[in-house]
Amino acid sequence: MSDARRRGLGLALALPPVVLLAVFVGIPVVLAVGFSLGHVGGLNATIARIGTDTRVATSWWGTTQAWADVFADPRFVRDLVVTVGVTVVSTVVVVATSLGIALNLRLRGGRLATAFAGLAVVPLFIPVVIASWAITTFYSSDGAVRTAAALVGLDGPTWSYSVTAVVIGSVWTSLPFATLMASSGLQAVPDAMIEAARDAGASTASLVVRVMLPLAAVPVVIATTFTAIGVLGQFTVPYFTGPNAPSVLGVDISKYFQSFDRPQESVVMAVVVFVLASGVGAVYVGTAFRSAQTAGRA
Repeated sequence: MSDARRRGLGLALALPPVVLLAVFVGIPVVLAVGFSLGHVGGLNATIARIGTDTRVATSWWGTTQAWADVFADPRFVRDLVVTVGVTVVSTVVVVATSLGIALNLRLRGGRLATAFAGLAVVPLFIPVVIASWAITTFYSSDGAVRTAAALVGLDGPTWSYSVTAVVIGSVWTSLPFATLMASSGLQAVPDAMIEAARDAGASTASLVVRVMLPLAAVPVVIATTFTAIGVLGQFTVPYFTGPNAPSVLGVDISKYFQSFDRPQESVVMAVVVFVLASGVGAVYVGTAFRSAQTAGRA
């Protein structure tokens, strides 16, 4: 087979997923960005007609008036800070917990470590709606936590409809994937390297930091980025467990689109979430690219 035919075959095999991404991801993103800049014609015409206070482009590239309206609202700035805060806290807790479970399974093993790993994957098989409602009732004013505390004369916390409940729900739903990724990455570390480090006198902390985590960097980065992106754009968990205010941007987008009839402002918020998620995704792409370069040199 000639080089030209081989390249053509490779292009033909890669073309279907590229076309799907362009149609179902690329075009909607372009339309959303254009609508946020006031381009209300074409495929944006219908949503522009039914929305209120829609800003129309005043030049060929558009207008930033809709963006100014959104960022001038202190509620949006507050909810943006809450969204980023929930994402950071949830991601740190998920990654730390999954690494702890995975390291315990890799270094110690045994039934207890296997049981912890199994329990961490259980949320994968429970629908998010059911889990969110369970968290809401569990931490409510008459839920299990306050009831158990009252039995011993204590005043238990009420976390339902709070940002704390959103973090708990985010950790619950994100932990299974992160645990699977961290476990697979650490299990792939060769036993010979672990034994060599121990023979050289490395402590457990040095073994983990200098040997195991660097070798499992790609799976850990995948778990971190996917967790952050998932929490950043989530809707179900904060909708069921969080307060009306402050809220996360996923819920705000729905409110502005459906309840407030301000689709352009909701699209601006969606673009903000997309930009933040793209920044997180760039970390994964960079890590995967460097890993591929290292493997190619090897």
